[in-house]
Amino acid sequence: MTPYFPGHGDHRYMVSRYDLSLKYRVSNNRIDGTALLTVTAAEPLSVLELDLGRFRVAGVAVDGVAARHLHDRGKLRVTLPWPLPTGAVAEVEVRYSGSPVPVRSPWGGLGWEELSDGALVAGQPIGAPSWFPCNDRPGDKASYRIAVTTASPYRVIANGVLTAQRRAGGTTTWIYEQREPMASYLASVQIGRYQVTQVAGTRVAHPARLGARVRHDFGRQGEMMAAFTDLFGPYPFTGYVVVVADDELDIPIEAQGMSIFGRNHVDGRRGSERLVAHELAHQWFGNSLTVSRWSDIWLQEGFATYAEWLWSESSGGPSAASHAKRWHQRLAALRQDFVLADPGVDTLFDDRVYKRGALTVHALRRTLGDEVFFSMLRDWTAGRRHANVTTQDFAGHVQRHTTLPVGPLLSAWLHDKPLPPIP
Repeated sequence: MTPYFPGHGDHRYMVSRYDLSLKYRVSNNRIDGTALLTVTAAEPLSVLELDLGRFRVAGVAVDGVAARHLHDRGKLRVTLPWPLPTGAVAEVEVRYSGSPVPVRSPWGGLGWEELSDGALVAGQPIGAPSWFPCNDRPGDKASYRIAVTTASPYRVIANGVLTAQRRAGGTTTWIYEQREPMASYLASVQIGRYQVTQVAGTRVAHPARLGARVRHDFGRQGEMMAAFTDLFGPYPFTGYVVVVADDELDIPIEAQGMSIFGRNHVDGRRGSERLVAHELAHQWFGNSLTVSRWSDIWLQEGFATYAEWLWSESSGGPSAASHAKRWHQRLAALRQDFVLADPGVDTLFDDRVYKRGALTVHALRRTLGDEVFFSMLRDWTAGRRHANVTTQDFAGHVQRHTTLPVGPLLSAWLHDKPLPPIP
């Protein structure tokens, strides 16, 4: 299958760890960065290609030895001082600086974005190179250390656990450690004048004036976490943090161990609670279990959408079956020209990926019954915890949990264009 983003990522090597040290000036949106990548060759290598946006590269070193490099059109090509045989490990250091610019995409700019007073990262699917050099493909997951130094009035939130906070003069350095493997598009930095409030067991960073709305709108997140833990299995990460940016956002942003909302998603009436459920569910489906290739995105968005319906069902709202019936009617009225398991780049975030994906999950639930279905689902999240997954993996996993022939059912929902009936 042809990659959806052939200009991003390289299967000839893997990165097991990123160590990122950034100095960021909010006033002029400037990064001075040093990135240390631990690279393993998947085949013999003489040149290493990294994804990196519009920065000036001051120098590259491999195991401490200066290396020749060429940076052009989003690719940093490093000529290795010596060939790396298959399985060899090298430390690659990149020093770079400049004003981060979002990566162009069919959905607008992706990655590092200036806010009215601060910055955020919206990396899915190809925005990571806007702020650090990486192997930008979802199938290459690594641990991260992210250190950001910025003016002290600002709070920095990044993936993982805050391990140190050091103030010097007018700046503060925030150091985070993300030990669980993470895809590059899920790496995130949020910078703003935030205060942090504990709401229903979750840290929420928000503008001070929105405190009352935040406490109400995220007030059921503890119940949500308990419901999803029961349905999907143990929460897969060390912690979870919600950020409410002091700007309006079109949609919430997914990151590992973190969800980012705009101030427009906090209305004091829980008007965006389905989105709160959706983003939380991504911690299991998308962040712990990450697709190997973007054509399988339904495994993330379909399950997160179905989690909205499950939360509705468990919290006293309409049942998942009623949501399924309503959305089936809507999708049936559309042109039947869509393949869920290979939607194509142009429709990667089409509503049908989300809703037909959720309907596929519901069809499986109806076919298997709740006991077998949720047991299968918990085994899926446990067995593939912090790993990469494909549609083929999932189909095989489902079949191992039942004597029913589920192949034809999945094939109709995933590979055929006409919308099947709900079982």
